[in-house]
This record gives sequence, C-alpha cells and structure tokens, in this order.
Amino acid sequence: MSVLGRLTLITDTRPGRKTLEVVRATLRAGAASGTAPTIQVRVEDAMTDREAYQLADAVMRLCRDAWPTTVAGDTSPESTSGPADSSADADSSRGGPQQRPLCLINDRLHIALAVAADGGHVGADDLPVAAARRVLGGDAVLGATAREPVAAKQAVAEGATYLGVGPAYRSTTKHGLPDPIGPSGVAAVAAAVDVPVVAIGGVTVDTVPALLDAGAYGVAVIGAINDAADPYEAARRFFEALRGRR
Repeated sequence: MSVLGRLTLITDTRPGRKTLEVVRATLRAGAASGTAPTIQVRVEDAMTDREAYQLADAVMRLCRDAWPTTVAGDTSPESTSGPADSSADADSSRGGPQQRPLCLINDRLHIALAVAADGGHVGADDLPVAAARRVLGGDAVLGATAREPVAAKQAVAEGATYLGVGPAYRSTTKHGLPDPIGPSGVAAVAAAVDVPVVAIGGVTVDTVPALLDAGAYGVAVIGAINDAADPYEAARRFFEALRGRR
C-alpha cells in the first residue's frame, strides 16, 4: 500500500551533501516509528538529466526495496543511517510499517516516468498542473505548489492530488521565495480544498503542532533534516511530532 507520508523529505543535492545517506536515515527513522515518509527528489538546476536519473533511480530503489528489510524498533542515533535491529518483536510491538514510502520527482517529470516513480511535484514555474497530469497519467500522485485558496482550488481542479503550501516560515535553503504565509495562510488553503495540504518552508519540529492545528496533513522538510548533524535523530523527532495525526 502506498499513502502520502505525513513527513516528506526533500533531497538536498548541493555539492558536498550526502543525499542518499540522509534518505536512508529518514527511511530507517520512519521504520522505527512504523510510518513511511515520502521522499521527494529535487535536484539542482545544474544537474544533468543523466545525474538526476541516477539519483532518482537510487532513491526509488531504496523506497521500494530497502523499506521491507528495515525493521521497526531501531531508535539509536549512533550513525547517519541508524543501526539495524533484527528483533521481530520490535516490529510487531508497533504494528510494523503500514505502507511503503512514496518516491516523487520534483519538476523533471520525464525522470519520474523513467524510474517508475510514484508521481511528481510541480511548482509555480514548472509545467501547468493539467499538463503534468497528462504527462504522468491518471493514477500517479501529483503535487502542486500553492499559497492561497484560489490557486489551490485551480490546482486541484486540474488534477493535483495534494498541495505543497508555503513558505510557511522563512526558509534558509531556497532563496527568492515570497513572504511566509504562516499557519494562518496554511489554514486558509486547507479550508478551501479537499486534498492533503503539506506545509513547507522553514518547518522545524517545534512548528509542527501549529501547522497541524492549522489543518496541514503533514510537513515537507529540507534543511531541518539535511543540515542536521544526525539526520536519523532529526527525522525521528519529526515522526514523533507527527505521531497521532494519522
């Protein structure tokens, strides 16, 4: 079963980043919590299609293949990816993972098709939502960016199955963004549509409760996990904050 995760990790592919290590850490933290994340592969504009394909293919393989062998109950932060725990009791005590992680590709929808990803996400300057839906087909997950109710409703009407809404707060990982809309802006969009709203932009563990109270289905995170000294522990804290909001 594949369900949009309450936590979406967006990859950071800037030079020097250990992208796949952070993805592995997040998947392990999700397994420990019994909740699958969504992994959105977003690459730098300078990355070639070949490089983007290789990364997306590796992430898709992790989401499809690594998840079933990752056993819940592993909460140790000893390494970036977290140590394995072979105890079946640890898995059953939390009910085990109830779904597999989704892999979505940001912007480059031809890459999504090439790696058989679960879907894609388009921003304001990418393909229109209706065109993206035609590219991906009727069954794919398709996210769209929105920051106010009118655009949100249009995106859903054109085929978006969830919305990335923000920036909720000021972001330190992406420049040139509009002013933050805060929890009240997230609430306005959430009240206007009947698809999941994922809050993005400057999200931290401490801001999760306010965003969920505003009606967000979940959160998308970049810097708070990718920049963490221990991505496994950072992801684990997000899963903990999101627990109980299923």
